[in-house]
Amino acid sequence: MSRAYVFPGQGAQTVGMGRDVAEAYPAAQAVFDEVDEALGERLSALIWDGDAETLTLTRNAQPALMACSLAVVRALESEGVQIADGAFVAGHSLGEYSALAAAGALALDDTARLLRLRGEAMQAAVPVGMGAMAAILGLDFATVSEIAEAAAEVGVCQAANDNDPAQVVISGHKEAVETAVGIAKDKGAKRSVMLPVSAPFHCALMAPAAEAMRAALADVAIAAPVVPLVANVTAEATSDPEIIRAQLVAQVTGSVRWRESVAFMAANGVTEIWELGAGKALSGMVRRIDRNLATLAISTPAEIAATRTTA
Repeated sequence: MSRAYVFPGQGAQTVGMGRDVAEAYPAAQAVFDEVDEALGERLSALIWDGDAETLTLTRNAQPALMACSLAVVRALESEGVQIADGAFVAGHSLGEYSALAAAGALALDDTARLLRLRGEAMQAAVPVGMGAMAAILGLDFATVSEIAEAAAEVGVCQAANDNDPAQVVISGHKEAVETAVGIAKDKGAKRSVMLPVSAPFHCALMAPAAEAMRAALADVAIAAPVVPLVANVTAEATSDPEIIRAQLVAQVTGSVRWRESVAFMAANGVTEIWELGAGKALSGMVRRIDRNLATLAISTPAEIAATRTTA
């Protein structure tokens, strides 16, 4: 049985996430301690005892979700489950950084600082209220891409996340996204949902953030991951550190090709996918993409302990 490990993106965060894992596994607590030290603040206190609104701020949510995922990884390692025994790693948007840290390509402290900067740069790229994102349900990627292109007459509008066969997220100027939502309804979309995000991620409006990440990543050591990364922007695998560096820059403005990434892993022998960290959103997407893939979402001590027999 060939396994891939995947890591969630923004939106999966909840107050209290990872606390029980940290209490049960010293190696998991050490992750939160190291992230706190890297950021020079007690992010763990916000994650476990803060308010949801502050945790949801992009600058906080991104390193927080990574910390939670890496805590699960370290706990699994203490149970004998090794990322190196998998076939691939992949992550949804910020989850790509979690995947790289889990696979040893990025140091944990560097990952925390990069995600804090990434969150701040993405937030700063577009004034609050100017951008928007919406999930279009019931239409495929090609159709939504055409809709976004039509809506781009009134502003930037792009297909940002190709999540699964019937869920595509669009991103851009608020007026253009709202226009696209109207077109999608006329084209037969089951539903369109404006997303509660603070900035329009994964579109051309994020260009200033991409340049900020280019500068930051230039100074960070990236090693070859212990298993290949299936990258958001290509939906193909690579282990080349310099290609990964360039892809992390391109990812800021590029589409998250999640549907294709899962299909790539399945086509290359993967039979089961484990989602490590907060929530179960990716597992749901995986099942909608390919029902032949077994999924397992792992975020609690009980779920981690159960892998002793399934690893």
